[in-house]
Amino acid sequence: QVQLVESGGGLAQPGGSLRLSCAASGFTFSNYAMAWARQAPGKGLEWMCGISFDGRVPYYADSVKGRFTISRDNAKNTLYLQMNSLKPEDTALYYCAKDPISTMRPSDWGQGTQVTVSS
Repeated sequence: QVQLVESGGGLAQPGGSLRLSCAASGFTFSNYAMAWARQAPGKGLEWMCGISFDGRVPYYADSVKGRFTISRDNAKNTLYLQMNSLKPEDTALYYCAKDPISTMRPSDWGQGTQVTVSS
C-alpha cells in the first residue's frame, strides 16, 4: 500500500523559504520518478516539478523554475522540495506523488502539507 507523508509546510513571509519533505513507503521508491504538485484554494491540482528515479534529472514548471529545487534521498525513501523566494501565489496544499501524477490512484495521495505565504 502506497503511503506518502508530506511535512514541512507552514507560514512564510513573501521572499522567505521553506523546505518540504515527503516520506514514502509501500513501494520501491528508488524505481519511480517523483513529483511535487499543489492545489491552491478554489483551483485544480498543479504539477510543479519532478525528478528522475535516480535523482539525476530534475524538471520544473515555469511557475517555479529558478525558485524551487526538488531532490531525493533514495536511501531514506524521502523526497524534498526547497522553496525560496516565496510569493503569495505559492499559497496552496502541497503533495508529493509518483510522476506522472496521472498514475496515482486516489488512495495513493497523502494529506498534503499546507504552505501559506503572507506578510
